[in-house]
Amino acid sequence: MGDLKQLYDEDIVAWSEHQAESLRAAGRSGSNLNLDWENLAEEIDDLGKSYRASLKSHIRRIVQHLVKLQYSPAVDPRHGWRRTVMLARFEIEDLLEQSPSLRRTVGQVVESVTKSGVELAVADLAEREEVFAMGARIVRRVTYTEEQILGDWFPPEPQG
Repeated sequence: MGDLKQLYDEDIVAWSEHQAESLRAAGRSGSNLNLDWENLAEEIDDLGKSYRASLKSHIRRIVQHLVKLQYSPAVDPRHGWRRTVMLARFEIEDLLEQSPSLRRTVGQVVESVTKSGVELAVADLAEREEVFAMGARIVRRVTYTEEQILGDWFPPEPQG
């Protein structure tokens, strides 16, 4: 039991996955405890899913704001966009500290949410009349590495 307490303290996502599977196995074994085994397992499994969803959301927001920083010539909102990226990076650090097992999924998450993050940025830039059809096609080709997303990298400031 001490190992499970330690797992809970060190990696809540790995703990939730382990507990959900243990509950399902107990339910399949025909335990006589009056518990809703499958739904209880689902709820615990959902705990880990919420951490993964949070990671996706933060990475998508970083992509969105890095794209705006990279392609917008605007000066005024840049500080806010940089702060948003920095805050999301801090939030990701916290998530990875609470659940180190999420670290192995970061590259896959970056790949899976880049397109939607870019599309959000294209919509933002279009609202500001800073991107047109030709420019949108170029912006939609952008990719970022895991290191750019999680590190301290920012696109260069626009020349102006």
